[in-house]
Amino acid sequence: MRFDIVAFAALASASTLTPPVLPLIVRNPYLSTWLGNARKAPWENWPIFYTGANMGFSVMASVPSKGNVYPLLGRPQDSLGSSVHYNISYPEYLGATFDASTTNLTYLIHGSKDDSVRLTLSFLSPLTPSSTLRQSIPAAYLTVSAEGSFDVDVYTDINGEWASGNRGNQIRWDLYEPKASSSEEQSSSAAIKTWKVERSNQQLLTEFRDRAEWGTVHFSGPADVNHQSGTSAILRQYFAQTGSLKNEVDRQFRNIMQDEPVFAFSKSFKLGGKGKTEDSVVFTLALIQDPVVQFASARGLTLMKPLWASYFPNAAELIAYHYNDFNTVAALARNYSDTLAKDAFQSGSSDYQDIAALSARQVLGATQFSGTPENPIIFLKEISSNGNFQTVDVIFPAFPFFLYTNPKWLAYLLEPLLEHQGSGQYPNKYSMHDLGTHFPNATGHGDGRDEYMPVEECGNMLIMGLALANALKYDTHPAFTVTPAGPDTVAISSTKKWPGLVDAYGVDSPTTKSPEAAEKWLTKYYKLWDQWTGYLVRESLIPANQLSTDDFAGWLANQTNLALKGIVGIRAMSEIADIVGKDDEAKSYRKIAYKYVSKWQEYGISRDGTHAKLAYTWYGSWTTLYNLYADSLLCFHIPKSKKTKGAPGRLGGGGQKPITGGSGKDDDEDVFIPHKIYHIQSDWYSAVLQRYGLPLDSRHLYTKSDWEFFAAAISSKKTRTEILTHIATWVNETSTDRPLTDLYDTEGTGHFPGPNFFARPVVGGHFAFLALERACGGKAVEALKFLDEREPKMIDVVAILEADKAQDLESTHSDL
Repeated sequence: MRFDIVAFAALASASTLTPPVLPLIVRNPYLSTWLGNARKAPWENWPIFYTGANMGFSVMASVPSKGNVYPLLGRPQDSLGSSVHYNISYPEYLGATFDASTTNLTYLIHGSKDDSVRLTLSFLSPLTPSSTLRQSIPAAYLTVSAEGSFDVDVYTDINGEWASGNRGNQIRWDLYEPKASSSEEQSSSAAIKTWKVERSNQQLLTEFRDRAEWGTVHFSGPADVNHQSGTSAILRQYFAQTGSLKNEVDRQFRNIMQDEPVFAFSKSFKLGGKGKTEDSVVFTLALIQDPVVQFASARGLTLMKPLWASYFPNAAELIAYHYNDFNTVAALARNYSDTLAKDAFQSGSSDYQDIAALSARQVLGATQFSGTPENPIIFLKEISSNGNFQTVDVIFPAFPFFLYTNPKWLAYLLEPLLEHQGSGQYPNKYSMHDLGTHFPNATGHGDGRDEYMPVEECGNMLIMGLALANALKYDTHPAFTVTPAGPDTVAISSTKKWPGLVDAYGVDSPTTKSPEAAEKWLTKYYKLWDQWTGYLVRESLIPANQLSTDDFAGWLANQTNLALKGIVGIRAMSEIADIVGKDDEAKSYRKIAYKYVSKWQEYGISRDGTHAKLAYTWYGSWTTLYNLYADSLLCFHIPKSKKTKGAPGRLGGGGQKPITGGSGKDDDEDVFIPHKIYHIQSDWYSAVLQRYGLPLDSRHLYTKSDWEFFAAAISSKKTRTEILTHIATWVNETSTDRPLTDLYDTEGTGHFPGPNFFARPVVGGHFAFLALERACGGKAVEALKFLDEREPKMIDVVAILEADKAQDLESTHSDL
């Protein structure tokens, strides 16, 4: 089988931002390897797990004609010492590029004259929204490609840190070399060899420092590469001296760092001849776990198998399929990456294109795909903040990514929460916070003592529920095009069991969008939607002392932004009731929502009408009103008179403005939240921006990047561009040293403010622009054109806040 390496390497051809950390092999919470200190040369530090712990993963090159060995990734040079047989040299590092699925590291090795060899390490963790099966496979690719005029040998190894987070644990290993199949189905498949590494005594469904303590690592390469296992220093020195390996397996099982055993491959590129000037080799890394989690489903506590297990009878067949699927999956990933790059550039800028691309793998790196093709489920870990399982207020900031990428995946995320609560296993009348205290154990909270965020979670579930129903109802295509199978695509015989769900090549069948599909989905759990809305009717207008999703900021009563989420949730329920044919309930909830939002403006907006307060009675305060985003995403901001009219998009330019006249009715009278609220918040954001972005509220200078994008999406073009530019500056300059954080200081070095959040899926909120542009049949953004009809007002923030506090003091004294 011939791999189309040239097309693959072009996947990530250009990047403008320089983030501190880049994804390498990122598929789920346990297969998560990153390039730390990404602004430096990749050989200066070891790759890291998302926590910052080192990962044993190295790549080297040697040039036999010069006797030089070149570290490319990790610090294998620490094992080499000095020798008369080789020289440790360093290549010219040309930098990193990335897109949504790929990170490329490129080097130049100079020869004795003007000749050179260009080496590229391409790490592909493919995003394939058109193929849920492929997305569910816990494996990724490393391609090493060489182009030049002299011979080069390459070496790569991993150690036992891929199988356990505890270096004191004993591991065992073997080399698996399956015999080539003679069947017609596999006739074009490449023969491979695979290192299998695992803990000697596995601990099912447990973690050590966030690392899985069960499962088997599979490290695969083509059958014609050399292999060897043994002590790291011995193998690396042998390769540095000879440019090859011995094809031997060390059988002395031991602890991870006891005479550190590594598992290596080497490949020789013969480029010095007359004809061949380029060559490549593909390796794959996988972490096979079965079960993936345990889940308190409607039928009881269940060990959940991985989704891929419905298609492949064993891991060996999965690994072989994945390896030989490279060309197809790379094409599907490129389809998504190209679409995202185009959409993000048109929506924002090249900076936004990079931020969206950088965020995509991080979102899915928190997920595990389970269930069956008929009923897929996506499980999610709240990475780094506390490890909760299926946290509602982590899914909520991430959900714009899913709405844009593939709305069906949002349904798969919400399903376990709905199933568990719908089966009566959660005692409270409000929505639960999470399915379990720590991933991978979704054992529920039968005592009802999960983290207390009742208004937050009820509002989140209702907003996401209606957003998904709208995606089913409107002709909102996900961000991919179903492409026909290529000549190398391997059919999967098991797909015949699920006609209409997936084709013979593992690509999802197109979903027909219809009001009937939305009604069916909402009806299944209507009792829950109604129950949660009842709680919001009682508790959301004047929220009691409680946490919002920003729980690090502490408990607070009468939160303006939290109240708005609850009120929008009630309004969402009026639409849910309407879709399922509950006309009386729809009218009742709509009436309540409009009454509440009128009162909310009275309570939550400053007395001079310039901004939203942090809390109703906190004068001289302000807040980022990111929950206003839901009003637009759910189409409540579109005047009724315009909901049936099409018009050019706000960001697409053009469009004749309607002539003023007729009834003279103001659009504010025909929408849920008046346009003036959007205007004042947009102006305020422009006035309070700091070096690295928009602070969360007046209490601190820290911010949340997900909420910055929610707020920017519903601001004027000018304010939106300002916020985006400041965030891009932060990405380039931040001193944080973990995968992209969502909580950072907007001044100083842009560091963690404490707590330290990183690698969290909430960066799916960075897709807020893109999800909004797909909402309401494309009308959501067009209805925000009013924001660009004037320049932002100049605001003296300090004077306004001081005056507000002074007025409050005067009122207090007069009352006394």
